[in-house]
Amino acid sequence: MTQDLWSPIWLTIQLAGITTLALLIIGIPIAWWLAWTPSRWREVIATILALPLVLPPTVLGFYILVALGPQGLGGWLGPLVGLRTFAFSFEGLVAGSVIASLPFMVQPVRNSFEAMGRRPLEVAATLRASPWDAFLSVALPMALPGILTGAVLAFAHTVGEFGVILMVGGNIPGETKVLSIAIYDFVETLRWREAHILSLGMLVFSFLVIFTVSLLARRSGRRTF
Repeated sequence: MTQDLWSPIWLTIQLAGITTLALLIIGIPIAWWLAWTPSRWREVIATILALPLVLPPTVLGFYILVALGPQGLGGWLGPLVGLRTFAFSFEGLVAGSVIASLPFMVQPVRNSFEAMGRRPLEVAATLRASPWDAFLSVALPMALPGILTGAVLAFAHTVGEFGVILMVGGNIPGETKVLSIAIYDFVETLRWREAHILSLGMLVFSFLVIFTVSLLARRSGRRTF
């Protein structure tokens, strides 16, 4: 496999892996809060988090680019990690991908927590388990199918994202040129063979993702789609 093909594949795996790990750390607490908070703002927050599902990727990417640019949040956070700005950098791609894929992680996990109900936690409390112990030993294992579904969906969405990636990262070889951008670039330059190879790989990957999510949903006794 040539460097032109391997480089975007490896960069995409890195991006999707880091994004999924970040979403597991961020998304599970958010999903727990959305599932159990009595706050009247719960559905407002849930709606805001779900906006990436319906916003055109270019619109979402534009606002993320503004936020990560030198005049936005990235202008003063970037120097803290040695960057002038997060825009058009791998770190910017991670930030944009986390925002774009957040609902794909949060929603399945929230559904799992809500389907679990409060009864298991109440039983754990009667056995003198602390809230933290009950969360780790009861809630997380019971919500595992939803967590795995969210992780798979978030990973897959990051791999296939185009609009946000193009707006935030551009097309910098070895830095921001991931699979979706590489396919677009190969088509633009009439390199059909390379475009076919990467597109076929994405097609197979997409099939495996849907198949895996369906198995997880069936195992948890509910449908995801």
